Amino acid sequence: MSHIKYKILNQVKPDFQAIETALKENLGVHLDLVSEVAGHILFSGGKRLRPLLMCLSARICGYSGGREAFFSTIFEYLHAATLLHDDLVDGGRLRRGKPAAHFVYGNEIAVLTGDFLLARSLSIASETQNTEVIRVIAGITENMAQGEIHQLTQKENLKLKEQEYMEIIRRKTAVLIEGACKTGALISKSGDSAVNALAEYGFNLGMAFQMADDLLDYISDTKSLGKAVGADLREGKLTLPVIHALESASEQDRILMEKIILNKDFSEYEFNMLKNMLNKYKGIEYTKNKAKEHTICAKQMLSIFKDSAAKETLIDIADYALARKS
Repeated sequence: MSHIKYKILNQVKPDFQAIETALKENLGVHLDLVSEVAGHILFSGGKRLRPLLMCLSARICGYSGGREAFFSTIFEYLHAATLLHDDLVDGGRLRRGKPAAHFVYGNEIAVLTGDFLLARSLSIASETQNTEVIRVIAGITENMAQGEIHQLTQKENLKLKEQEYMEIIRRKTAVLIEGACKTGALISKSGDSAVNALAEYGFNLGMAFQMADDLLDYISDTKSLGKAVGADLREGKLTLPVIHALESASEQDRILMEKIILNKDFSEYEFNMLKNMLNKYKGIEYTKNKAKEHTICAKQMLSIFKDSAAKETLIDIADYALARKS
C-alpha cells in the first residue's frame, strides 16, 4: 500500500501546499497565543485528509472558483478542534507523537482554542454565501458534540452493541468527512445527484476510516501511531474489534477479556493476551471486512462521474484508508 500512498502524495502535492498556506494565513491575523496553540495541533503532521477531500470533490464537479483551498480549511479546523477537546476529555498525553496541547498550555487555553477553531470554521463557511454549506457545517458541529457525549456515556460498557458503536463513529468521524465531500460539490453548484453521490462517498469513507483507525490500536505501535497503543482501551472506549470478540467469546474467555478491559493499568502481557483473543474470535478480521464493505460502497458512489485525475485520487484514498498503518 506504500505505492498508493506515494501515488496520492504526488498527485495532490499542489493541493497540500495550497492548504498549508491557507491554514497559516487564516490563523495569522488572530491573537498570537491562539495561533500558537492551534498551530501545535494543526502543524504537527496531520494528513489533511478532510480539506483534501473537499478540494478533490470540488474538482471532480468542475469547480473553477479558485477558493477551494481557503474553504477547505473549514474541515481541518473542525477536526483540530475535536482533537483538542477529545484529548482533554480523555486525558490523552500524546497526539501525533507530541505532548497533547492541554499538557503544554493548560486545560483552559486548550478548550478555548478549540472553541475558537469551531467559530473560525463557521466564519469561513459564511464566506461561501451558500446557506446549504452553512447548514452542513452547523450540522457537523452538532453531530460531533453529540457523538463525543454518546461515547462518554458508553465508556466501559461491556454490553455495547455494534449498532450503537456505528452510530457513535458516524457522528464523531463520518459526518465530518461526508460534509467535506458534500461541500466540495455544493461550492461547485452541482446538481443533487453529484451532491448526494459525494456525500455518500464521504460517509462510507468516514466509516471505513474510523474502523481502520480503531484497528490500529491493536495492530500498530506507538511510534507509528503517534500515541500510546492501547489508549482507547485505557480510556474505556470499546471499539468494534473488542465488541465483536466479546460477543463471540466463550464464557471463560469473555470473563478474562472483561477483567483486562476494566483494568486501566493492564500490563503489556495482558494487552497482548487480549489481542490474541481478538484474533481468536475474529474481532480484527470482522472489523477489516466491515471497513472493506464501506470502501467498496464509497468507490461505487463515484461511478456517476467521468474519469479524471480527481476521481482516480478519490478511489486511491478509499483503498489506502483501509490499509494504512498510522
